[in-house]
Amino acid sequence: MIPGETIASGGPETCPDCGKTPTLGIYRSNAGYYIGTYCDCGPYSRESGYYSTREKSNEAFEQGGYER
Repeated sequence: MIPGETIASGGPETCPDCGKTPTLGIYRSNAGYYIGTYCDCGPYSRESGYYSTREKSNEAFEQGGYER
């Protein structure tokens, strides 16, 4: 991971485009489920790797055991 690539690695906590603080949650893309942030502009950061099921991503989110 590149420093500053995610919020956890030092990236900005506020979106420079919309000025909002992104919401951490579980999201889905074509690659699978991931823990990341979303703001008014759309997806902001992906804080985890991809999970094959929502249940696996929920478990990681609840335990705080996720990283890229």
